Amino acid sequence: MENLRFVSTDEIRTRFSTAMSNMYGQEVPLYRDLLDLVADVNAQTLQATPQLQTRLQASGEIERLNPERHGAIRLGTAQELSGIRRVFAVLGLEPVGYYDLSVAGVPVHATAFRPVTDASLAVNPFRVFTSLLRLELIEDEALRAKAADILAQRSIFSDRVLALADKFDAQGGLDSTDADEFVREATDIFRWHSEATVSIETYNQLLSAHRLIADVVCFKGPHINHLTPRTLDIDAAQTEMVRRRIPAKESIEGPPTRRHPILLRQTSFKALEENVTFDSGTEKVVGAHTARFGEIEQRGQALTPKGRALYDQLLLRAREAAEQASVSYTERLARAFTEFPDDLAMIRKNGLGYFRYSLTDKSVGASGDAFDGTADIEALIEAGLVQAEPIVYEDFLPVSAAGIFQSNLGGDDQKSYQASAAKAAFEQALGAKVNDEFALYEAAEQRSLDEVARQLQSVTV
Repeated sequence: MENLRFVSTDEIRTRFSTAMSNMYGQEVPLYRDLLDLVADVNAQTLQATPQLQTRLQASGEIERLNPERHGAIRLGTAQELSGIRRVFAVLGLEPVGYYDLSVAGVPVHATAFRPVTDASLAVNPFRVFTSLLRLELIEDEALRAKAADILAQRSIFSDRVLALADKFDAQGGLDSTDADEFVREATDIFRWHSEATVSIETYNQLLSAHRLIADVVCFKGPHINHLTPRTLDIDAAQTEMVRRRIPAKESIEGPPTRRHPILLRQTSFKALEENVTFDSGTEKVVGAHTARFGEIEQRGQALTPKGRALYDQLLLRAREAAEQASVSYTERLARAFTEFPDDLAMIRKNGLGYFRYSLTDKSVGASGDAFDGTADIEALIEAGLVQAEPIVYEDFLPVSAAGIFQSNLGGDDQKSYQASAAKAAFEQALGAKVNDEFALYEAAEQRSLDEVARQLQSVTV
């Protein structure tokens, strides 16, 4: 029986995401401008497309749209990763998916902490893309040892946040007072610190190895490097960023513009150059660091393994066609993706995407003969008795994420790391297995089919 003293993890997550958004807005005022822009674009999009508004209201997505955010953090050690898993568990976040960004020249691997149940996603789908530095990819042995020693000397968790996590584990929840204190303590983990923990000489050494290495190693904690609102029209958001003189990156990451969006599209304003104080022993030296930026995302439909394979194939084709110098990447991408159906019925019939099924209003007045048990789901859809809505993609794209990393770090950081996924090592550091995102979507689809079958059975009884 649920303990009524405890605040739900969904409520704690909402309090936390609100606190994080407020903190980041104070630290990076341009983020507040981004929120205003996205709110304007979403309002205009809903007004211009009433059918979209109707669909979002019917699916419940309209309620989660405004508070929806994802953040991104970068951790340095296995202890930090396992600790953050415990902190995020209090927020109802679980690790989903494994991302090896070393294949794109970024020396990290990652997972996405997010809610995994339909109900929790509907309340607040806050996500945190969480990267772990791969020290073994630092080629200079002495520099690698120095980075490891610096990281070993820091502790990113307060005693109190760990004590509250222990309390959550022991009693199965937190009351409202403890929840508020936990949110304050957890938010502080991700606060920006303008004083580096190293000398400017060490910073520059790590910077020369990779800008991201310097960002992870040289500071007191894993400052949040962006918070991302969700837009309904990322092309309009990109245009509006330019119109409002927000320094937007040159292109949108992910698939091309489509009538029925798939997976994830992202854009951002370029990373800020921020003053940082370095302690060189005898004096304080003021330098600059570039890491934090503002991102916007548009989420589309979750794809099956078959759909994802087709997506990857077409994306690769567009990128390999670079010899067509007279054709822009945007145009090459659009041409390549003409092979991916932009029709929901075709996506469904070809097994390319995941859907959530439900009875239509027409089914209420249908006779039991319509549900004699012989009609398959496609026949019921054709008869207008069952509807299929795309399941929202709740995760991230390795290539897209790497593109955002690279375009905002600045400099020529395209290192050539060996494409060797280290998922087992990552999970060992995490202290848990990561959830399989495909299995989660498949289960969500199956639950909807089971519910349709249950409702149809009740009609025929």
